[in-house]
Amino acid sequence: MIAQELEVSLHMAFVDARQKRHEFITVEHLLLALMDNPSAVDVLRACGADIDALRKELGDFVREHTPKVPGEGDVDTQPTLGFQRVIQRAILHVQSSGKKEVTGANVLVAIFGEKDSHAVYFLNQQGVSRLDMVNYIAHGITKVPQGTPREEPAQDSETEGQSSGALQSFTLNLNAQVNAGKIDPLIGREREVERVIQILCRRRKNNPILVGEAGVGKTAIAEGLASRIVAGNIPEILAKSTVYSLDMGALLAGTKYRGDFEQRLKAVLRQLQEDAHSILFIDEIHTLIGAGAASGGTLDASNLLKPALSKG
Repeated sequence: MIAQELEVSLHMAFVDARQKRHEFITVEHLLLALMDNPSAVDVLRACGADIDALRKELGDFVREHTPKVPGEGDVDTQPTLGFQRVIQRAILHVQSSGKKEVTGANVLVAIFGEKDSHAVYFLNQQGVSRLDMVNYIAHGITKVPQGTPREEPAQDSETEGQSSGALQSFTLNLNAQVNAGKIDPLIGREREVERVIQILCRRRKNNPILVGEAGVGKTAIAEGLASRIVAGNIPEILAKSTVYSLDMGALLAGTKYRGDFEQRLKAVLRQLQEDAHSILFIDEIHTLIGAGAASGGTLDASNLLKPALSKG
């Protein structure tokens, strides 16, 4: 019923609230989490919203006005009635319209039912109305004329530094390793590399997985792919690609508190999504199942990756 992307957004809203020791998770927490939800961001941009400005206003409001729980133990953050009403309203609307999944866009529309909330106030400040959203979702009518160039605000230097730092801290750039002469030539795996390239060039279902016993050279195939890219011996569609190898050890190291792992992984994915030519190689991918999952939770690293994998 709830789309995977929305499930991730709801999970991250709770994680963020617990990390900051907030007593309640509010409609404003929910809207802030939707700033990283692709379907919600798509609707907001179509309605003329400035995503970065809206994210900053919400972050400042949540930080300054949400009661905190003193102490150092785990925080049992509770959703407010407004938060619960928004989710229930979105589910009922989807059920009545005959659709199968609740998306971030549906939740955005449902937020407007909380007329006295600061979330609606901030959306109105951006010139976004419920009618604008419904027009776009139902009919594809955008408030911002198609083809109109929008000025992109300069990214906050601190945020930019954190994003780029995620790639530097938790991945290894295999292209850079090839250029530095730290990767040996690949011998005897040309057929496997060609098959990986063929899958990567697909429009859909373009996520190859390498299966084999330990030590047969699965990682070497990823290194061979990077070597082919650097040498220019690659189809044009992949010519500008960069291969990053995910370091699971670095991702998990030092994650004492619930949500640390998820935030690191989300930062890596966010940075990779900004570059359409990124290829992420995950060594020992089976270790993702259960990685980062809190006790009793269902969202681990594998579930956080599903939305990105489904879109290629």
